[in-house]
Amino acid sequence: MTTAAWRIGVIGGTFDPIHVGHLEAAEAARHALALDEIRVIPAHDPPHRSVDPHASGFHRFALISLAIAGLPGYRACDMELRRDGPSYTALTLRDLHAHGWRPPQIFFIIGADAFGDIASWHDYPAILDAAHFVVIARPGTTLEMVQARTPDLRPRVRYPRDGVPADGRTSIFLVEATTSAVSSTDLRARLASGAPIDGLVPPAVAQHIRAHHLYGATDDRHGQD
Repeated sequence: MTTAAWRIGVIGGTFDPIHVGHLEAAEAARHALALDEIRVIPAHDPPHRSVDPHASGFHRFALISLAIAGLPGYRACDMELRRDGPSYTALTLRDLHAHGWRPPQIFFIIGADAFGDIASWHDYPAILDAAHFVVIARPGTTLEMVQARTPDLRPRVRYPRDGVPADGRTSIFLVEATTSAVSSTDLRARLASGAPIDGLVPPAVAQHIRAHHLYGATDDRHGQD
């Protein structure tokens, strides 16, 4: 059962693979808005990608589980992996509503670079009423830049210091944060070329990638004995 005071953070994406930038964005949102729980939800069929994920849903879910192991309040959620068809965020939010979460309790965490394209999302602009959106500054995309790209949404914009509206309206919260300049695309390229990924993913994630030869990686422990 949920309570009216409980706040759930949701961060979705392909996570192909998950990296420290994802975790830093989630932590920035959690601290800024006093979130009680963070659910990390990998997409089954990401609608904004023209090609399928490079790793299977099984491995991407495993990598997420390893990345958040030991982080209090974090949960890996497979609700999109279990749903057929495109992994639209709007459908995920509706599923959360069906499980008892009200829109004002849900805080969807997204990077400023991705939020700049929000008008192209399925069920826009109604999706903005389905949850609060927490926009995290990203290297190369400032909060000022994203506001310039979405001028029609300025009446919805708030900052964590403003607090959550008491009337139940959903808002767009802008969160200034310093996150690592890393992307899943760059990680895949580094792994395919044999370059190190130390510090870009949690150690357990790197170990799983190499052990299962994901993204062209090899297990560098082989042959050392």
